[in-house]
Amino acid sequence: QVQLVESGGGLVQPGGSLRLSCVASTSIFRLFDMAWFRHVPGNQRELVAAITRDYSTNYADSVKGRFTISRDNAKNTVYLQMNSLKPEDTAFYYCNGRGSTGDGWWGQGTQVTVSS
Repeated sequence: QVQLVESGGGLVQPGGSLRLSCVASTSIFRLFDMAWFRHVPGNQRELVAAITRDYSTNYADSVKGRFTISRDNAKNTVYLQMNSLKPEDTAFYYCNGRGSTGDGWWGQGTQVTVSS
């Protein structure tokens, strides 16, 4: 059982920035691969960014150069720094953690709205 709690969402103008945080309850967070997903009603879930236990990262093409995923194992936290936000970034964002066994857990999500 792993609990993930996200925060940092909100309303921001185009071109603005937000930083999302996701805190995990597991004692072996350092061994987890972490990711941020986003979902818009009517669309499929989209992988936004991921970071492995070895700190390897990958990003959706739509956010490359604008978003940065990072982690702080001492704080059991994964972050998503979102810069140069666009209206099309508006979505429900949630984090995912996956252990070495392949089991995964989801956070409750946080809404990001980019609008003028």
